[in-house]
Amino acid sequence: MQGKRVRDFIIDHFLFPHIPYWFSLKEAIIVMREALSNATSCFRPIVMLVFDEKYNLVGTLTHVDILRGLEPTYLKPVQKVEGHKEPELSLAVIDDLLFRDCKRMAEKPVSSAMSPVKHFVTSDDPITKAAYIMLHENQIILPVLENRRLIGVVRLIEIFDEIAKSVIE
Repeated sequence: MQGKRVRDFIIDHFLFPHIPYWFSLKEAIIVMREALSNATSCFRPIVMLVFDEKYNLVGTLTHVDILRGLEPTYLKPVQKVEGHKEPELSLAVIDDLLFRDCKRMAEKPVSSAMSPVKHFVTSDDPITKAAYIMLHENQIILPVLENRRLIGVVRLIEIFDEIAKSVIE
C-alpha cells in the first residue's frame, strides 16, 4: 500500500451514468434502471454522476439519495418531545399516502436529493488521503481532478481492497 497513488485506482467517469442536475427524480430512476439492466457497463452499488450545464461535476446520486428524495416529509423522523406520544398511523393509511406522494415527490429535481461534491483528490495524492476523506465524509466515490478538470473517480471498494491486502499480507 505504501507509495500507492490515486492514479493507480482511477476509473473513467464515462463508465458511470450521467445526468444533469435539472432532471427529475423520476428521470433519474429511469436512467438508473437502464444502467442496472446493462450490467456489463454498470458498477454496483450504482452511483450516478450529476453535472451542470458546463459539464462540471456538481454531485452524485445513489439509490439511497433517490429514496430519501421520494420520502414525504410526514414520514421523516421528528425530534421527540419528552412526555408527548407520537401519533400512530395505520400501515394501510401510510401505504396509500406514501405511494400517492412518491409520484408527486418524483417530480422534484435531482439537485434536491443529490449529494453535492465537496471533496476531491488529484492523481498524485496517496490513497490514504482518499481513504481518509471517504471515511470521514461518508463517500463511496471521490472525483479526481487535474487542473480543475474531472479525469475520473476513485471508488471506496478498490481503496478498501488495497488496504485489506496490506493488512492480510
